[in-house]
Amino acid sequence: MILEERAYFVQLEASLQEHFGYSSFRPGQKEIINTILSGQDTLGILPTGGGKSVCYQLPALMLPGLTVVISPLISLMKDQVDTLTQQGVQAAYLNSTISSEEFQDIIQQLRQRTLKMLYVAPERLENPSFQAFLSKQNISLFAVDEAHCVSQWGFDFRPSYRNITQFINQLPQRPRMAAFTATATKRVQDDIVAQLELEEPGVFINSFDRPNIKFSVVEPNNRLATLHSLINHDEAIIIYASTRKQVDKLHIELKQEGYAVNKYHAGMEHDQRQQSQSEFINDECNIIVATNAFGMGIDKTDVRKVIHFNLPKDLESYYQEAGRAGRDSLDAEAILLYHSQDIMTNKFLIAQSNDELAHRRLEMMIQYASFTGCLRNFILRYFGEFPNEPCGNCSNCMGEMRQIDVTKEAQMILSCMLRMKHQFGMTMIIDVLRGSQNQRVLDNRFDELSTYGIMKTYSVQQIRDIISALLAYQYISVTEHRGLYATEASKMLLMGQTSLTIKERKYLKASTSRRRTVSKNVNPDLYEQLRQVRAQLAKEEGMPAYIIFSNKSLEDMASRMPNTYEEFLDVEGVGSVKAEKYAGYFLPAIQEYSSSNPNATVESEPHRESVETQSSGGQSSYHLSAQYAERGLTPLEIAIERNITEATVLSHLTQAAEQGDLEVFDADVSSYIKNQIKQAIRKVGTNSLKDIKEALPDKISYDDIKYVLIDYLVNNI
Repeated sequence: MILEERAYFVQLEASLQEHFGYSSFRPGQKEIINTILSGQDTLGILPTGGGKSVCYQLPALMLPGLTVVISPLISLMKDQVDTLTQQGVQAAYLNSTISSEEFQDIIQQLRQRTLKMLYVAPERLENPSFQAFLSKQNISLFAVDEAHCVSQWGFDFRPSYRNITQFINQLPQRPRMAAFTATATKRVQDDIVAQLELEEPGVFINSFDRPNIKFSVVEPNNRLATLHSLINHDEAIIIYASTRKQVDKLHIELKQEGYAVNKYHAGMEHDQRQQSQSEFINDECNIIVATNAFGMGIDKTDVRKVIHFNLPKDLESYYQEAGRAGRDSLDAEAILLYHSQDIMTNKFLIAQSNDELAHRRLEMMIQYASFTGCLRNFILRYFGEFPNEPCGNCSNCMGEMRQIDVTKEAQMILSCMLRMKHQFGMTMIIDVLRGSQNQRVLDNRFDELSTYGIMKTYSVQQIRDIISALLAYQYISVTEHRGLYATEASKMLLMGQTSLTIKERKYLKASTSRRRTVSKNVNPDLYEQLRQVRAQLAKEEGMPAYIIFSNKSLEDMASRMPNTYEEFLDVEGVGSVKAEKYAGYFLPAIQEYSSSNPNATVESEPHRESVETQSSGGQSSYHLSAQYAERGLTPLEIAIERNITEATVLSHLTQAAEQGDLEVFDADVSSYIKNQIKQAIRKVGTNSLKDIKEALPDKISYDDIKYVLIDYLVNNI
């Protein structure tokens, strides 16, 4: 029995080496693969870059029939199938991008039982004719990628995932099921098992830690200036912004500064998005500015920095997006440029949506951005891990921020808010604290309060930062009308039973590297020569460079400096298929370098790790409301058309605007009216639609005011 098990494990590792070029498994992979091959349902929670795709791709090659993979995005399907095809695997995908001839060819392969893996979106399983056809196939394994999309408790709920079990239940014979995701809390994990009806699954949860990524939170006075200090002309960098308008602005700014930069958001034509994505993947530009629609499932392994220009809505999506850095296991950075105004904007938008789950997720994101301890440990605790020691590789652990005690100032602010009695916005509160002669301050007789002008020596930004910290730690909260109020928790702060600290603002130092830093024991000159060989091959074959070989593989080549075909096979990521195809290109380059540099050394046993992909995606009801708005319908007309309330429509449009899925002025509002409304907003504030209406001519409708107010809050704060 022991000999049989040993032979079995040898076969597994031989298959791993042959097809994927890795000599050993990453933590957890072997256990998951064994469970799948034994016929048991499986749930795998592996972090981005943890190798989850291999966990179902290797069993697919070893099982006799077809493996169907549910994948949420077209880009993810293409990326994975291209990689598998390069490795000599019979794989294909069915989606809207393929021609009718390609579709028929894939169907023929399925009929002839020559295809090993088929990638489809969950929506395709709802097609009756496809259901009938696929039911006749010998399906050995049904793998669900991005399984968190099945859970309403997750951050990316996709209703079509809920229908997967209906398809499975109508099959003549139920295949083994395997579900995978990179980020899922315990509640989401339980929901995945329930919704996919996994039968007594083996559950494997690897550490969520990505130790090669340095996490930083920066609170700059000038975000744009700080962004300039963080980017360069060489490294692959993703910059996430919260709205289309912000993406467009940053793209223009960086383009004018001479950066090789593209943009990506849902407002662009499909062909434009594809071109931007392709150019970034193929190293034709090194920076892409995007909404969160970009990057899901794009296996570009050499992204060195992911920079969030705005505060994300939840920690799950932030960690997924940040995890797109350093998928090659080399040093990378995830940097959040945090500004207090992000809190007000996000809290207002979520209050409009009446989504209590979204509100709680945002609170956790705010706490992360304001946290003064180890940032990595904060993230890991959120996902159920409890490390004992600080990580030593985040901005807080590395002493890049200093804490300031602002308990006294916080008490001043809370005292002022209580004396103002009604729930006013941040601007009004700051005006009273600084002793402003604003007409609204005088009309409300706030100049008679004992707290009037009590913080006149503080700047507006200083007070904003303290109010933001009060929001982050839930000493104050925000109403649906954007007014602030003190919570029960504030009593402890007012009575001196607890304290409040904030981070001192500072800039990060500019990044000066013009060439990507390589690991120790790797000659950078040889590495660059190998990159050039790879780039030329990628250009000739019309595919991304990382599909040919990852940066990790190139580093291993530059470290080992193989001279023979057999030695080339020992390089990480080099299987027999790739060795046959590419050894004749890379070995001569290495040999030429060796002859020119006789003192170059070879690293005997480099660290070996595999690289994997991650994605996420989803749609929601608010998209439909946004589509009607883009056709010119008013909120009332949309409510009638969709048989929902007008309040729900306004919630949808607010969410769509915040997501960047709706250009608010696609509605028929003239520039003249927009300007009038904006002037009124600047005059009376954003707290009351009634106040804005009273400051405008009667001919301007509430609908017009709502559209402009949403745009103002999302894009101008």
